[in-house]
Parts: sequence; C-alpha cells; structure tokens
Amino acid sequence: MKLGLQLGYWGAGPPANHGELVSAAEAAGFDAVFAAESWGSDAFGPLAWWGSSTSRVRLGTSVVQLSARTPTSCAMHALTLDHLSNGRMVLGLGVSGPQVVEGWYGQPFEKPLARTREYVSIVRQVLAREAPVRNDGPHYPLPYQGPGATGLGKPLKPITHPLRSDIPIWLGAEGPKNVALTAEIADGWLAIYYSPRLAPMYNEWLDEGFARAGARRSRADFEIAASCQVMITDDRAGQIERIKPVLALYVGGMGAPELNFHAQVYRRMGYGEAVDEIGRLFRDGRKEEAAAAVPDEMVTETMIIGDEDRVRSEIDVWERSGVSMLLVTCGDGEQLRRLASVVGLAER
Repeated sequence: MKLGLQLGYWGAGPPANHGELVSAAEAAGFDAVFAAESWGSDAFGPLAWWGSSTSRVRLGTSVVQLSARTPTSCAMHALTLDHLSNGRMVLGLGVSGPQVVEGWYGQPFEKPLARTREYVSIVRQVLAREAPVRNDGPHYPLPYQGPGATGLGKPLKPITHPLRSDIPIWLGAEGPKNVALTAEIADGWLAIYYSPRLAPMYNEWLDEGFARAGARRSRADFEIAASCQVMITDDRAGQIERIKPVLALYVGGMGAPELNFHAQVYRRMGYGEAVDEIGRLFRDGRKEEAAAAVPDEMVTETMIIGDEDRVRSEIDVWERSGVSMLLVTCGDGEQLRRLASVVGLAER
C-alpha cells in the first residue's frame, strides 16, 4: 500500500506546518504529496513551493477544478510544474459542484461528463504536442468562433516542449457514470468516501469504463487513490465523535439539498435515512444535533480509526479491495511517521 499526504486547501490563512509535513513525508517513504483547492487558495502554488524542497515524492492536485481554468491553461500549469519537479507531476481534476462552479467561477455546470471528456482530450493534446490544438466540441471550442470572435484565432502548439507527454491524469469521481468515464479516459481514480464493503459495486463501474473501445488503461496499470482519514489512537470512540461534525458538514452543507454529491455517496452505502436527518438539522442551523445524528458506522466505514493493530488490519482490507494508495491527512510529523511505520514504509 502506498501513502499520499493530502495537504488540502487553506483556511483563513496558510497552515504553519506544511513544510514540516512535506519533509517528513518524503523522508518516511510516502509516494506523493497532494494539494487541493476550493474557493480560496489554489493547488498548483503550494505544490511548486514545497516541491522545490523535495526530490522524490510525486506532486499531485487533488483536485483542481475544471471551471477554474481553461483546458489549455491547466495544461500549461501541469507541464510547467512537471519540468520544475523533474517529472513528478500528477494532474488530478474534478468538476466540483454547481454551487462553486456557477457561484464562484461564473460558469455553467451542465453536462459535467461531456465537459470532462473534452477537457481531458485538450490537455492530452497540449502535452502530446503532436499538432496544433483543436477542439470541435461545444464546451471548449478551439479556435473560438462564437459570439464576439474576431475570426483571427488560430490553432497553436505549446511553445514549451513538455517534459513528459503522458503526465498522469487522475479524476475525482463519485457517481457510477463518472467513475466509468474515469476508467475509460484517465490514469487513476481519486476516490472520496470510499468503502471497501462496496468494492464489488465500484468494480462494476470501473469495468464498464475499461471495456470501452479506446480505453486508456486496464485494471493492471490503473491507480486507485482513496482519501481516507487514518488515525492511530487508543481512544477510538472519542475520535469518532470528534469527526462527526466534519462529516455532518459535508453531508448536510457541502452542496444544495437537491444536489449534494457527498450525500449521494452515503445514500449508496445505505445511510439514506441518516443523510436526510443530518441534512434537515444542518440546514436548520442545528449543527450540533446534525453531528449527533451521524451514526458511528458512517464514520468507520470510510475511515480507519484505532490502535496500531486495528489500523494495520483495516489497511490490509482496503488494499485487498483494490486501493493502491491511501490519501491521508496528518496533523504533525510524528503522526505521519507513526503511520508510515505501521504501513511498513520505514522498512522498505
């Protein structure tokens, strides 16, 4: 099992200990470091900064939002960081949700699957640098010929030759159609709220994508990186309670009531009644009650919490279910090193 460190996105200000965590992750044998973005800090900036002080760990975005940049702009970011890091870039992409896409980026959210397919195709054209980039699709037409166009646009190739033409592209996906698309066109799946119990269902979605004509990968060379809170503690019950407010926020508040992808994930797991109750309480402003309504099982099904023996045993379960990397958050360097030791990275 590989480990990736998830730095996430910033809150009101930059976290003070990310330099310590990145250094510890590289020293402890972590495979990668990831940064995220929402509607504050971006993902590429921190990776460039911390990547300059490392030499081995891969540098991944988990995720950058499609609507934040045109496909060619995103490809420019990726090829630049890949050069600066000597070939360590992993480009993780995601559609986000309508509240962010339309409320923050001022872009339409409709047809996310079609937009994703076009976006990835254009990024791959830029990185291949085999011909001037063109796209006839309706979402990202190149050259642009719509309202306001001068008619002077021309297809271009990137001035800078990419270091790698095959920078890995991983997609953040939660639903069956999006996961199948990921298996078809991407190099890896960034899974959030993954449940090993549902691995047979995920495999059906993935196999649908792998079986499509022109699929890029097979199961043998496709990476599954699952975001997973892994907490080594002797106070398992107490830690579960401390996580519930965060889970209530994502299930009850991160998305519109009629379209919350995180809530849909837990509905598929069989927690529909709990999701309804959490959402109702959260929207009424009763956040403490919403957290109290989160069953223990909703926490422990998608996170690994316990003493070292339990953590080691449950990580084996995740690995057997098909996960190739656990994407974890760590509060400090000691916690990170302890996890690396439990997984066995220090022995490699």
